[in-house]
Amino acid sequence: MFLYNIFPPEFIKIGLEAEDKEEVFEEMVDLLCQNRKNVDRREILDVIRKREYKMSTGIYTGIAIPHGKSTTIDAIHGILGISRKGIDYDALDGKPVYLVFMLLAPLVDSEEHLRFLKRLALLVENPDFYSDIIAQKNPRDVNGILKKYEDIYIASE
Repeated sequence: MFLYNIFPPEFIKIGLEAEDKEEVFEEMVDLLCQNRKNVDRREILDVIRKREYKMSTGIYTGIAIPHGKSTTIDAIHGILGISRKGIDYDALDGKPVYLVFMLLAPLVDSEEHLRFLKRLALLVENPDFYSDIIAQKNPRDVNGILKKYEDIYIASE
C-alpha cells in the first residue's frame, strides 16, 4: 500500500476553516467520520490529543503530522488538510501550519504505522513537495502529487 492510497481524494480537504490545533483535529476527524461511518469520533479525537500532549506534531515548517493508533480503526487511514490562511498549531518552530497530514492506524498495526510515518517524513523534507501540494486546487490533484513524489521515492529505494 502507498500513501496516495491511504490519502484518497475523499480524505483530502482544501481550505480548512480551523484556526487552531483543536479546531483542525475536530474538522479533520469529522471528514473521516463522514466517509467511514463505523469510526468512533470521540475515541479518535482522544487518541490524537493524547499523542499531541506528549509533544507537538508540528515538526516541519508549515507542516504537522498528528497521528495515533486506535481500536476503532480497522485499517490505516490518512486525512490531509490544507489551510490557505495558516493554523496556530503550537508548532516546534512557532510558525503557522498550512499542511496537516493526520495518520491513524489500528492498535495492532505498529509496524505499518511506523513505515508510513517514515515515508511521509521523507516526502515532507522535500521543499518541492510542500510547494506542489499547496499549489493544488482540488483533492484529486493533491492525491496525484502524493503519487508523483511517492513514485520518485519508491524508485530511489
